[in-house]
Amino acid sequence: MASEKILAGKKARVEKVAEMLKNSCAGVIVDYKGITVEDDTKLRKELREAGVTYFVEKNSILGFALKEAGISGLENVLEGTTAIALSSDDQTAPARILGKYAKDSEGKFKLKAGFIDGEIYDEAGVVALSKIPSRDTLLAQLVGSLQGPIQKLAALLKAVSEKDGEAA
Repeated sequence: MASEKILAGKKARVEKVAEMLKNSCAGVIVDYKGITVEDDTKLRKELREAGVTYFVEKNSILGFALKEAGISGLENVLEGTTAIALSSDDQTAPARILGKYAKDSEGKFKLKAGFIDGEIYDEAGVVALSKIPSRDTLLAQLVGSLQGPIQKLAALLKAVSEKDGEAA
């Protein structure tokens, strides 16, 4: 039987992970079995630079934390080697970075499931999310698509005003 000290430590860990889950807008659960330390270091660096928290957690503790955070539907993926990536501000960053890494790892690193604002996604859903560009990229594309017609309008107005200037 587990001692009171060990149980208290596990309860504190569950509460800490549950709090992280509650403060996150998105998360992805992965199976990291088979990756090298060097690859893991690169992955963690890229996630950290994107503001994503990534850590390995025991399945039982993660299961209790998910339940405490009010996130259900991920219990069936909590087996084997499990790590989770959480983001508090970018909804696609965990899926985008981990999806790219899973694709490049040739089966050594697998996406299990994920969530965005309480909505659960299976492996296929996370793969689809991983293909969505970042918010900054989407905004740049929007600005670019709006900028083209405005530039054409400005050139047309300038040409018309120059033509009217010559006629006068």
